[in-house]
Amino acid sequence: MASVATANRAELIAIANSVASEKMIDKAIVIEALEEAIQRAAKTRYGIENDIRAKLDPQTGDLRLWRVVEVVEAVDDFFKQVDVAQAQKLQKGAAVGDYIVDPLPPIEFGRIQAQASKQIIFQKVRDAERDRQYEEFKDRQGEIITGVVKRVEFGHIVVDLGRAEGVIRRDQQIPREVVRVNDRIRSLILNVRRENRGPQIFLSRAHPDFMKKLFAQEVPEIYDGIITIQAAARDPGSRAKIGVISRDSSIDPVGACVGMKGSRVQAVVQEMQGEKIDIIPWSPDTATFVVNALQPASVSRVVIDEEEDRIEVVVPDDQLSLAIGRRGQNVRLASQLTGKAIDILTEADASEKRQKEFVQNSEMFQNELDVDETLAQLLVAEGFGALEEVAYVELDELAAIEGFDEDLAQELQSRAQEALDRREQAAREERRSLGVDDALADMPYLTEAMLVTLGKAGIKTLDDLADLATDELVEKKRAEPRRRNDDAPKRPEPKGGILSEYGLSDEQGNEIIMAARQHWFADEEPAADAETAEGEEA
Repeated sequence: MASVATANRAELIAIANSVASEKMIDKAIVIEALEEAIQRAAKTRYGIENDIRAKLDPQTGDLRLWRVVEVVEAVDDFFKQVDVAQAQKLQKGAAVGDYIVDPLPPIEFGRIQAQASKQIIFQKVRDAERDRQYEEFKDRQGEIITGVVKRVEFGHIVVDLGRAEGVIRRDQQIPREVVRVNDRIRSLILNVRRENRGPQIFLSRAHPDFMKKLFAQEVPEIYDGIITIQAAARDPGSRAKIGVISRDSSIDPVGACVGMKGSRVQAVVQEMQGEKIDIIPWSPDTATFVVNALQPASVSRVVIDEEEDRIEVVVPDDQLSLAIGRRGQNVRLASQLTGKAIDILTEADASEKRQKEFVQNSEMFQNELDVDETLAQLLVAEGFGALEEVAYVELDELAAIEGFDEDLAQELQSRAQEALDRREQAAREERRSLGVDDALADMPYLTEAMLVTLGKAGIKTLDDLADLATDELVEKKRAEPRRRNDDAPKRPEPKGGILSEYGLSDEQGNEIIMAARQHWFADEEPAADAETAEGEEA
């Protein structure tokens, strides 16, 4: 760029063409950079106070240089203003208020001006190159791209993608994978962000979508959309599971992904450094899909808890270790695949749990409904597990139990409702003893039991409730796969919102908080009205 010092027209155009071609950016950007460099050099020559413009013809290389001045009656700024008499010499018919052009002679570039111009052009070109890289890659998230390992910095792999660089952070690499400089490497474009230092392209080899895209490259049926990968889970470098389904009943999705003698799946396994892949048929039925996801273990029974968003899986005693997998890997991947927390129980565990729940519910009905043990056990055996179920079930359904009649059913419902009222009254008294304002009882969806929970958490006034975020109030506890094992170390309970145990939705939580904030706006309105009245009086 030092040639700018003695550049003639042809050389200026040659410089613009060369830089635009080399950096693969628009020639107009280089021309604009040259014009800005010339303007700055001219300001250094004629004075920085001048409003100097430069125009370079991109075809011929002709350079025009001028300053813009305003026509005024009395000149205050000699650099940017001229009087009418002087203006008439520059442009006939010039009048006060006009902006006219005062042509300037070409300037000679000295060493300092040439260096400054060089920096301007380099910065413009660098900015344009960054914009081009961002525009090129911003819409390519989720694609697989091949690059060359350029260097490894602090455990992060920098990949040369041709016209840009990407980085595979340590947590997005396959564990124990050995990568050397100049190795060709395939990875998933995970994210593209525009930052001050230029566009940052983040790559991944550990993301489940990387495995999905590899299968799409190896299995034509996936690429064509005949077979779909509905779910995927990975323990990078060790094991993975994918759930597949076929739109064509004549095509076996599992067999198509495996390929002849395992050729297709092996190609993916080799790219993922020997990671074992379980290919299972996906099913819209959650229970069926869970059974498939836990392969190769056999499952005896599946119980789905919709409220807790957990699944209880019962397996034969000899299948327990297989279902859990080494260090819990099999059940963990199955949980990720299904999006549900999975509890693994043996037949003995399940029987013990059912017996414990049976006894607890029977005792609860005996105490709350004031009935004998036989009647309480009969209710539990028929599937009743809570007072609300007895109080609000259809009367005919309760009367249809063997040995019951309509009178007995009505009496049980009446006692259940009375028991619920007693619970509500006890909760109300406890809530008041905790100092929770009565105003909170008027909030939508909140029961006395919920208000007690809020009071124990220190939420006692409308302001306390209004200050909460929705997730602080109702966010569900993070579901984690687990198995019943008394010898296993106890993990801390995952945290959730204060009312997470009550199953409120985010929409309900938001409505509660907005209702609690209404008094804020009500307090502001009288103040605003008072200010308006004072203004009118004044």
